[in-house]
Amino acid sequence: MKNLSDSRVLIVDDVKDNIDVLVNALRDDYKLSVALDGTAALKSAEKQVPDLVLLDILMPGLDGYEVCRQLRAREATREVPVMFLSALEDVKNKAHGFEVGGNDYLTKPFELLEVKARVHSLLKAKAYADAVKAAMARDLRIANEIQMGILPANLAAITKGTGLDVHAVIEPARQVGGDLYEVLRASDSRVVVALGDVSGKGIPAALFMAVTVTVLRTLARQIEQPDEILRRLNDELVEQNPRGMFVTLQCLVFDMKKRRVLCAGAGHHQLALLAPGQAPRLAYPSTGRPIGLMPANQIECESIALEPGQTFVLYSDGVSEAMNAGDDLYGEERFLAALDAQRNATPVDMLSHVLADVRVFADGAKQSDDITMLAVRYTG
Repeated sequence: MKNLSDSRVLIVDDVKDNIDVLVNALRDDYKLSVALDGTAALKSAEKQVPDLVLLDILMPGLDGYEVCRQLRAREATREVPVMFLSALEDVKNKAHGFEVGGNDYLTKPFELLEVKARVHSLLKAKAYADAVKAAMARDLRIANEIQMGILPANLAAITKGTGLDVHAVIEPARQVGGDLYEVLRASDSRVVVALGDVSGKGIPAALFMAVTVTVLRTLARQIEQPDEILRRLNDELVEQNPRGMFVTLQCLVFDMKKRRVLCAGAGHHQLALLAPGQAPRLAYPSTGRPIGLMPANQIECESIALEPGQTFVLYSDGVSEAMNAGDDLYGEERFLAALDAQRNATPVDMLSHVLADVRVFADGAKQSDDITMLAVRYTG
């Protein structure tokens, strides 16, 4: 936990004598910054985030209430404790201070001993909260490493000698997420490819994702038909699913001996198909419900001939439902147009282009969902 003597206190008051009193009382115990008005306080907090703000209310320009509002609106200072020090002693003023995000309120004239005690208490609470937050962040980083380690890594080695060129990208919206993909060499002539999206976000989705990948991998080695793989997976997940979670999945089985691909989907949207001389299009809609909801999931299978130059692009709705600052969706039309612009590129370059296009569209807006894409090209 952080040593309290390393904590920084920002003192904000338009009366220099008040600042001098507080500085003399606190300078031996903490690092201090001062500001004589609200605007200067916000600039100081932006330049060097404090651990506590002692904030006057009645100041020229921005008053203390507005300064507190703006501190709470900024990501960097959202959780910095604020203690109001004000001559306003009416209950309504105090209540308003807490409404705008204040953590404590002390009226002037104040006793320095009480100020020091409250400052110590607020800083100690913040140091503890920061330590807990740092521990959680460390655990999430480890969880992310474990989760990414579950997914297949060397796709080129898996598909070597099959005539398939495969590439995948995954970007969780949080440190851990619920999207998944699988590329499995089930036999010399059979390659299983799948992409899924677990309901929810964060750790629960990540745990369900890990279970789904593990069971899917086992079933894909034993079963040849993708519809049967998904049906059996559904049965396994339904049996022990106390939280009622589910996953949408699309599963393709490439039979290199017969030069055919079998497609089956459970609650997932269509994949994109690129064929030589044709514009990209959405194909192979799901016939089954999302997996894990209830037993007896009726899932059908579609079979098509494999032809050189075909590219199959599976993706999660984090791509099509990516939003910009105006809450506009990236959408399927933009997705297909981005693929069309890279129709002759390798799967690596194709997915890199789409991902870059999504980022340009989002224009800095916060990613709201996991983004996962997997492209399979049959080179013949």
